Amino acid sequence: MSTAIVRIVSELRSIVAAWRREGLRIAVVPTMGALHEGHLSLVRAALIKADRVIVTLFVNPRQFNNAADLAAYPRTEHDDVAKLATVGAHILYAPNAADIYPQGFATTVSVGGVSEGLCGTFRPGHFDGVATVVTKLLLQSGADLAFFGEKDFQQLHVVRQLVRDLDIPIEIIAGPTVREADGLAMSSRNARLSLAERNRAPRLAEILVQTARQLSSGEPVQRALTDARLAILAAGFSDVEYLELRGDNDLAPIHTLDRPARLLVAAWLGETRLIDNVEVALPRAEALHQAAA
Repeated sequence: MSTAIVRIVSELRSIVAAWRREGLRIAVVPTMGALHEGHLSLVRAALIKADRVIVTLFVNPRQFNNAADLAAYPRTEHDDVAKLATVGAHILYAPNAADIYPQGFATTVSVGGVSEGLCGTFRPGHFDGVATVVTKLLLQSGADLAFFGEKDFQQLHVVRQLVRDLDIPIEIIAGPTVREADGLAMSSRNARLSLAERNRAPRLAEILVQTARQLSSGEPVQRALTDARLAILAAGFSDVEYLELRGDNDLAPIHTLDRPARLLVAAWLGETRLIDNVEVALPRAEALHQAAA
């Protein structure tokens, strides 16, 4: 099937209203384009749970704190539409910046708590931009379900928080991180890696997984994180912005592994910033204690 391209919100809402009259269930998958298998896995998951699927494509200038990063972000709409057609997405909603942020636009959605620390520290204003555009896209699409990937784990928490706080009637569904055969988390930014950098990049995931196992085996948190940071630098990464153990459900810092946790990292490889995260299983004694509680 072909995927229709819609650029005007009034047209999108007219289509959605017609679907509503038919009693159809609607899902939305927000993206910034340059689609890869991670995005397509979310579309496939949405097609299982909904009758109609809207994929949004908007490179949001308000979530970039670096003008060069915004300029370099890949824009591949023609290829994106072709990929969406192969999986069966019904609409690609691709508004332009003047429609999303018309002259006189003066509102910012800012989510506290879960947006603090991690990427919130190193990308000032990023999550305000994310929260603002996601709020608009959820309201414009009028969908019942929205799908986001776990690779952007802090962003997932920000979106869940804003939906709860603003009483937006939509269910947020998370999709697991999709990885290349060598373990590298799929990302549109991976295209910026040189061949040599691409060969080094999988070490980030390898070190995360190894560190998660050490933590689950009872190694003290701070020692494990220190060793992992050194290993990432030794693997050829130029900087580790953060490497932290956080609560899986609330992103609160964890100093002793006594509840479900997530190990999160952001590191620079050449001129490319890579992020990743993995679940950390509780040590056996803690897991048994929680199960009995």
